[in-house]
Amino acid sequence: MPDLLRSALEQLETLPPAIWLRRSGTLYLLVNAAHIGSIGLLIGSIVPLDLRLLGLLKPGPLAVLAPVLARTAAAGLGLAVLTGAVLFSVQPMEYLGNRAFLVKMGLLAAAALNAWAVRRGQAWARVLDQGKAGAALRAQAGASLLLWLGCLVAGRWIGFL
Repeated sequence: MPDLLRSALEQLETLPPAIWLRRSGTLYLLVNAAHIGSIGLLIGSIVPLDLRLLGLLKPGPLAVLAPVLARTAAAGLGLAVLTGAVLFSVQPMEYLGNRAFLVKMGLLAAAALNAWAVRRGQAWARVLDQGKAGAALRAQAGASLLLWLGCLVAGRWIGFL
């Protein structure tokens, strides 16, 4: 590991949130629970959205559901990243040495890029206007489903390595 990265990670461990979490099992428990709840919000929004875009779920009009579920998933992602960063600060060197953590981060980056591409594409605008998902958007929804669920599994895998 490069010295500059090692030094930055050592500094991260000395920040007040990292110290507070190491000293308080209760605070760690609450932040961890918030992280899990945020992931639940993300997955609980993105899975129905992806299934609806794939045409496998028909609970309501896509043009109405898509924006709500996308915003809810984005809020869950934002909270999960925030709480995850705080949890990471407790033992960053150990996390970077954990293969499952690295897999999770790779999947997270790919899933977030896919979500960004979906929201910026013309196919998303058509969904909002016409309520129909074309083949390209369905392919992105399938990729999204696999990436986010893979991220979830990799996150659980961290504790087993």
